[in-house]
Amino acid sequence: MNAARKHVVVFRKIPDALLERIVARHDVVIADPRRADELPRFRDALRDASGLIGSSFKLGASELREAHNLRVISSISVGVDNYELPFLKQRGITLCHTPGVLTETTADTIFALVMAASRRLVELSNHVREGHWTRNIGDDLFGWDVHGKTLGILGFGRIGQAVARRAALGFNMPVIFHDPFDVAVPEALAGRAQRASFDDVLARADIVALTLPLSEETRGLMDAQAFAKMKSGAIFVNGSRGPIVREDALLAALDSAHLRAAALDVFAVEPLPLDSPLRNHPKVTPLPHIGSATHETRRAMAELATENLLRVLDGAAPVSAFDLSKI
Repeated sequence: MNAARKHVVVFRKIPDALLERIVARHDVVIADPRRADELPRFRDALRDASGLIGSSFKLGASELREAHNLRVISSISVGVDNYELPFLKQRGITLCHTPGVLTETTADTIFALVMAASRRLVELSNHVREGHWTRNIGDDLFGWDVHGKTLGILGFGRIGQAVARRAALGFNMPVIFHDPFDVAVPEALAGRAQRASFDDVLARADIVALTLPLSEETRGLMDAQAFAKMKSGAIFVNGSRGPIVREDALLAALDSAHLRAAALDVFAVEPLPLDSPLRNHPKVTPLPHIGSATHETRRAMAELATENLLRVLDGAAPVSAFDLSKI
C-alpha cells in the first residue's frame, strides 16, 4: 500500500467522477449513517478515517471520540450547525464547507418563496389541479403585489445580499436589513439597501426574509415576541435554518391573522413530520429544504468539497475552510 494513501469515509452520495478522484488517491469506505443498515459500517470506518466528506448528519464528540486519525471533515454544505465546533477546534480537525457556489441558487429559492407566498401560487395551482377553477376567481383568492413592497432581510451575508439584489434591482423594493456583523452595503445596492436595527426591520418590513446561520445566538430568535413586532399583515420567509424559528409562535401569529402568510424551506425537524400543523396550514407554503437543490449547484458543491478534502489530506490549504478560531 502506498504510504501516502489515507482512509476516507464518504457519508453522502457524490458524483461518480468525484468519487473516482478520491478512490484514485485514498482508501475509501462509503457508508450513509442516516441509514440504519449502514450506520455500523460508518462507525467502524471512523476509527481509521483521516478524512470525511458528506453532509446532513450530526457529528459531535460522541460520534468522533474514537476517530483518532481524523484530520479533515469536508462538508457538502455552507452551514456548519451539524458539527460540534469546539470539539473540532480542540482536536485540531479542519472543517471545510462550500460557501459561494450555492449563493445565487439559494437566493433564487428564497425569492421564489417571497413570490409564492405573496401571490398564493401553490394554493392557486392546487385550486386548478383539484378542479375548483370553474369561473374567474374572486377577491377572496387574490394575492398581493411584491414590487414596491419593503423587504426586510435578517442576515446580510452572501445570500442575504443576493436576495437584496433581486428585490431592489428587479422588483424596485426598498430593502432594509439587520446583521450582527458590520457588513458593508455592496456598491450595486448603494442607496437601495439600508441597515436597520432588528426591531426596526420587523416593524417596517412588509416581507421579512430570514438568511441567518444557525448558532446559539440565533437559535429561537424568531419567537412570539419577535413575531409580535412584525407589521400586521406581513409575510415571513425562512430560507436559512428551521431551529431559528419557534414554530409554535409562528403558528400562533398566523392563526391570529397578525401575519398574512409564511413560506418555509426549512423546519425544526426534517423531514417535516406528517403530523406537523405546518404541513397543511392554509397560510403556509412549505418546501422540502431545496435551497441549493439544483443539478448544477449540487455538483459544484460536491466538486468544492472534494477539492477541499484532497488538499487537506495532501498537506495543503483548502479552498474554503471554516474559521474555527472565531468560536
